[in-house]
Amino acid sequence: MYSPTHPILRQLYQGKQLLHLLRMTSLESVRTAVSLQHDKAYIDGKWVSAKSGNTFKVLNPSTGQVLGSVPDMDRSDVQQAIDVAYRTFQTWKNTTAKERSIVLKKWFDLCLQHKKELATLLTLEMGKPVSEAEGEIVYGSGFLEWFAEEAKRTYGDVIPQPTSNKRMLVLKQPVGVAGLITPWNFPNAMITRKVGAAVAAGCTVVLRPAEDTPLSALALCELAEKAGLPPGVFNVVTSNRDNAGPIGKELCENSLVSKISFTGSTAVGKILLSQCASTVKRVSLELGGNAPFIVFDSADVDLAVSGLMSCKFRCSGQTCICANRVLVQAGIYDRFVEALAKVIKSQLKVGDGLSAATTQGPLINERAVEKVDGLVKDAVSKGASVVCGGSRDSLGANFYQPTLLSGVTSSMRIAQEEIFGPVASVIKFQTEEEALAVANSVTSGLAGYFYTSDIAQAWRVSEKLEYGLVGVNEGAISTVESTFGGWKESGIGREGGKYGINEYLEMKYVCYGGIQ
Repeated sequence: MYSPTHPILRQLYQGKQLLHLLRMTSLESVRTAVSLQHDKAYIDGKWVSAKSGNTFKVLNPSTGQVLGSVPDMDRSDVQQAIDVAYRTFQTWKNTTAKERSIVLKKWFDLCLQHKKELATLLTLEMGKPVSEAEGEIVYGSGFLEWFAEEAKRTYGDVIPQPTSNKRMLVLKQPVGVAGLITPWNFPNAMITRKVGAAVAAGCTVVLRPAEDTPLSALALCELAEKAGLPPGVFNVVTSNRDNAGPIGKELCENSLVSKISFTGSTAVGKILLSQCASTVKRVSLELGGNAPFIVFDSADVDLAVSGLMSCKFRCSGQTCICANRVLVQAGIYDRFVEALAKVIKSQLKVGDGLSAATTQGPLINERAVEKVDGLVKDAVSKGASVVCGGSRDSLGANFYQPTLLSGVTSSMRIAQEEIFGPVASVIKFQTEEEALAVANSVTSGLAGYFYTSDIAQAWRVSEKLEYGLVGVNEGAISTVESTFGGWKESGIGREGGKYGINEYLEMKYVCYGGIQ
């Protein structure tokens, strides 16, 4: 009788779990995903344990079962990784843009070849529906391809000289070792968006992935090695939550690290920014959001509902650019709420991410569920109405029902805090000026959306919204080709697009004199 030894296969094989999952997906896709799973960190091209020997468990948020364990590294481990990255930088920075481009393209090809395995592993450790996970792998791989091309376009300038005996030019050169800290909600794409740009620029990397989703990061290491990325260019240190602070502090304060890029909460971003002050590092921060989704009376209601569904409920509402406050003008408010409720009830299905029928997987952990449930209860206690959902789902501790609240006001916590869950909270407004005032009243300024058929209004509102990303009659705005970044307390710097590689480059002015 077959008896699997790998933790993932063993848990799937037990009892009804195997039969259930066989109905949802092929066991072969899980088996191949396991082939990319590692239980060691990756430093200097080697799979290594923590110096302490400590490990921590990685859990499936859908079932609560253990997928495996990885090293629980500390500050001494990250110091080693930084030393390796700094030493490797002395040679990697001298490679040609074409050489770096070739490796990145091979890495891109390998990621697409292993799309299903990467997506299955991502779903097992993060929970999102496997169809969404496959979409993330395609999106994330695209950054490797994009920056493979951008590596060859880091043009400098020749400046017209003020005197005949001088020649002046500007060079762009890699900044150095880049310390990267990435979140759990996009455990593939948030890595490739940073690492692709850093490697293309000629930098080396020390990455600390989120403790909830280290397996996707380690799988990328294997494919990078197969693509020919030299040892020491891409280093990954894993740790549990307790060691996250000390590791982040070391990355920020170590003088051998020249650049920090972080995606995560605003509170943590502020800490990292202050820690970088001692060495005056280059910093990129992609922080929290509180996205308004404004629907004006002139909008196509069906189009707006469709846009909100893709914007709000993707990844079970766990994205930084999810609609957080749905502002609907009074003339169409009731019609919009009714139409949205109908679509939520008919199209959304909560379940295990490996099931083809699932559109809403689990939240990342029970703390996330408690936060969402607390925000909903607070809103209801202050006068909001539950149109649908409104409570935990019976499927498991980490599941929450897709929820629609009407009668929400800006004074409620759910309008002031980032929800990060499958809850659409709808606020009524009367005028364009009122909508803009509400939309711009928060300290976050990452993404904003609005729907209108009035072209003059489209121009006015897009210019007046205090956000780094704006979707006009569109709820899905992220692409490899476009720039990504926020205003106000939503961050510093830009990722993706033609601007993303500049975050990893220094400008050097060179003046040649004595030319006769």
